[in-house]
Amino acid sequence: MKINKRDSTAIINSLLGGVVPSRGLQYIMVGRAEEAKQILTDLTNVKSGSSIIKFIIGPFGSGKSFIQALTQQIAFTEKFVVTKADFTPERRLYGGEGKAVAIYTELMKNISTSTVPDGGALPTILDKWISEVLSLVVKKKDYGSVDFDDLEFVKDVEAEITSIVAKMDALTGGYDFARILTLYFKGFIEDNTELQRRAIRWLRGEYGTKTEAKADLGVRDIINDSNYYDYIKVLSQFVKQIGYSGLVINFDEAINLYKITHPQARDKNYETILRIYNDTLQGNMDGLYITFGGTPEFLEDERRGLFSYGALKRRLESNPHETSEYRDLTQPVIKLTPLQHDDTFVLLRNLRDIHAGHYGYDVDISDEEIKNFLRIEYSRPGANIHLTVGDIIRKFLGALNIIYQNPDFIRSEIFGERDVPANTVSTIQSRFSRTEG
Repeated sequence: MKINKRDSTAIINSLLGGVVPSRGLQYIMVGRAEEAKQILTDLTNVKSGSSIIKFIIGPFGSGKSFIQALTQQIAFTEKFVVTKADFTPERRLYGGEGKAVAIYTELMKNISTSTVPDGGALPTILDKWISEVLSLVVKKKDYGSVDFDDLEFVKDVEAEITSIVAKMDALTGGYDFARILTLYFKGFIEDNTELQRRAIRWLRGEYGTKTEAKADLGVRDIINDSNYYDYIKVLSQFVKQIGYSGLVINFDEAINLYKITHPQARDKNYETILRIYNDTLQGNMDGLYITFGGTPEFLEDERRGLFSYGALKRRLESNPHETSEYRDLTQPVIKLTPLQHDDTFVLLRNLRDIHAGHYGYDVDISDEEIKNFLRIEYSRPGANIHLTVGDIIRKFLGALNIIYQNPDFIRSEIFGERDVPANTVSTIQSRFSRTEG
């Protein structure tokens, strides 16, 4: 398999650590072709002016985080700005004492683009935008070059920036957002890194009081628990204004909203989800693609899940005509099932080749040995309930590491034949046979 070292390093290290790699997903994507096709269709529609919300629902280990990582990779190819945040007890959609604005701050820290894929891209986005404005003004006004000592040039650049940010004035929070962008530009041309740092701090929602923000920046408001969602919408419009396709937001670990013990607090969080749902699907904004990753309990529990909130239950109930064979991926909820055994086999085969290419040795693990490995793992007591693909991947890569570093290791201890219940062997073997066919 032809794969560069950076991608293979990310894949091996991430999967061994139990997390989804941030790059190289195309080498390990199996069994999710339909979901990938739908994501691309959705993002194409968002580029055309719509907004979409998706709930990625599945048991632990079914691939929710993988789908969201895949969404990020596809979004990068389509020139979206992408960000993500995990819900925790201290990061929610609704809450006091900074718990709601904390989710916004996390999103702002994790902003990424195709050129800055690992987060922290906000300053890069702003600097790139300003540089493009400078080039535009030079060309439009027939200046010879960028010259910050030329007051007329600076005035023309400021006018161009104002024409862009003024379009956000009508949005709630747009005025102060535009004011901060103007101050960031001032810091840019004056080489005032402290002013730029303060502007970034404000944009990330890190000012705790209006008094402090006014003293530092002269603005009348800050981003807080009650208004952060308005600024998410402003941001989505801004990135479209400056040439990106839109903004993709991946929220994961939504089970932490389900776990909120206080019913009213939990309902307030679900009310915020309803607000986002209505905004996206009623056409109240454009350029925004939002996903929530959660378990079936988070969605369907009528005592504490989203279905406990009547308005959400009506909106998120599945298409009654959908079956496991005939799926409707256009609806807001996409229900994932764990990879089939034959898909897992293909995945391990790909990982075998990636591992060999990464460490520079000839592939010496046969397909039959991979099948034996899977037979052993799936035959363990309770495997059908507790064993996840992530568990299998970590064990398999661990085995490859041992064999690579210890050539005299008796590999039959891992890949050799073992007594496996006959019905398990026949079931798995039939699936492998279909794969080979």
